[in-house]
Amino acid sequence: MSPEAKIFSCNQSLVLANKISKSYGIALGKVAFSRYSDGEFQPSFEESVRGARLFIIGSTHQPSDNLMELLLMLDAAKRASARHITAVIPYFGWARQDRKDKPRVPIGSKMIAKLIEAAGATRIITMDLHADQIQGFFEKPVDHLFASTIFVPHIKKMNLDNLTIASPDMGGSKRAYAYSKFLKSDVVVCYKQRLKANVISNMELIGNVENKNVVLVDDMVDTAGTLVQAANLMLEKGALSVRAICTHAIFSKNAIDKIEKSKLKELIVTDSINHSITRNSKIKVLSCADLFASTMYNVNNNKSISSKFIV
Repeated sequence: MSPEAKIFSCNQSLVLANKISKSYGIALGKVAFSRYSDGEFQPSFEESVRGARLFIIGSTHQPSDNLMELLLMLDAAKRASARHITAVIPYFGWARQDRKDKPRVPIGSKMIAKLIEAAGATRIITMDLHADQIQGFFEKPVDHLFASTIFVPHIKKMNLDNLTIASPDMGGSKRAYAYSKFLKSDVVVCYKQRLKANVISNMELIGNVENKNVVLVDDMVDTAGTLVQAANLMLEKGALSVRAICTHAIFSKNAIDKIEKSKLKELIVTDSINHSITRNSKIKVLSCADLFASTMYNVNNNKSISSKFIV
């Protein structure tokens, strides 16, 4: 018999966690957060977790308090004698620091992986890591989900003629080709040169988009600079329309305003990070709650999760 499953959430992931627990069919567990006058906080479980299989949900986007919430909850669960502790991290922040690309810099994602394991996680469930090799930074099992399970059926429902899948950079070309395989479409790739993080000096297009309806595919949208520039380039090259699908909506600075004013017809994201963007006419949010809930159920009942993968 599988141990009792309990689901808890960090503060910043409560909206998604409530959807996940509802889809799973069990109530979200209660956690109290005490906060000291200097801003330091302390989570405490308001029910026994001894011998239980815990799923603790928390994305690790900025600010860093979100990561600290997750680490402290993992530690509290470990010290309360939970039998299994799965860190459910819809968006794994710090993932762009996956290698030393210049002297005297850290490999931040590896450090974060070690912190999560040291805090008490015995398993990790996440989605669309910025770099697949980050799975190897963990010693514990990692279930790496793909938002293509959500996006591919949605794109098919659009019934776009002359569909072409595009990657906004060379690093995402593998993802674009995987989508094109299931959508039976052409692929184009943008080649970009960066001056520094979030600043692009030049962008070129590899492939033909004339008279095509283009869908850009990426794992995240941060400042939206790349997406907007790529959309402009596609339209200059004769594309009929340009849409984008991005798993993680970071939306730094004035990204939402930039998207609204852009030539993008639509941007589709998941709710891995919570935002209040319901009034925005160009941004559509598809929930990843069912994907995580069904995966968590299978993990708890020792069932395969390979059926959850499209790409």
